[in-house]
Amino acid sequence: MSLPDLSGVFITLARQAGEAIMEVYASDFEARTKDDASPVTEADLAADRVIVAGLEQAFPDIPIVTEERTNTHDAAAAGSRFFLVDPLDGTKEFVKRGGDFTVNIALIEDGVPVRGVVFAPALDRLFWTDEEGTAFLKDGDADARMMRVETPDNGALNVVASKSHRDAATDDYIARYNVADFKSAGSSLKFCLLAAGEADLYPRLGRTMEWDTAAGHAVLRAAGGHIDAWPGGTALAYGKPDFENPHFIAYSTGVTLKETT
Repeated sequence: MSLPDLSGVFITLARQAGEAIMEVYASDFEARTKDDASPVTEADLAADRVIVAGLEQAFPDIPIVTEERTNTHDAAAAGSRFFLVDPLDGTKEFVKRGGDFTVNIALIEDGVPVRGVVFAPALDRLFWTDEEGTAFLKDGDADARMMRVETPDNGALNVVASKSHRDAATDDYIARYNVADFKSAGSSLKFCLLAAGEADLYPRLGRTMEWDTAAGHAVLRAAGGHIDAWPGGTALAYGKPDFENPHFIAYSTGVTLKETT
């Protein structure tokens, strides 16, 4: 089934969710802790309401799995085609009043994130994929441009890693490479920096969930990049029973990956 209007719906809902998030961001909001010890705010919930309502109206026959609704966390019920949503990725950055948080909406087909949108409302950066499998970026009022990953120089790589989830294992792994520049970034923006040619390598040797990565994965994939489970080197798959990702490496085509120990 073709979904020619999917990009338009994704972009509209991501921007509307971003508006709801920024309203809370400008207020004296509070954060509470969920059962998995991660924070949640009214911004997460408001964005979730916007996205779920919009997807249900536009595509009533496609199941929705969203981080904020545990009743949707049933891979068997979702089937082979479903929407995967993280309404506010990077809540820790949001709570700290940092700008590295994003709205994420993806379409999964047979375990693959085939379409996606990532919107960073505080930065006004919008990343998405179209029906032809092309990745685009729109920065503020600038014209949209097509994105492709950069051809890396393995002797001088640009590396990006998590701002809130850095650990010794990740630092030790990065030390195996010749690094020219290192950036810390929050949320799914890290995938988008690779897609935009602003970084070459992003290792994540810690726990993530499928909704954390799906939209960014779709964007990076459309831009010619890769995300592999690590170690092992198999493509990251979606729709697993527990929706938990293995450790992974995201990288531009041409990066010579190092083994872990």
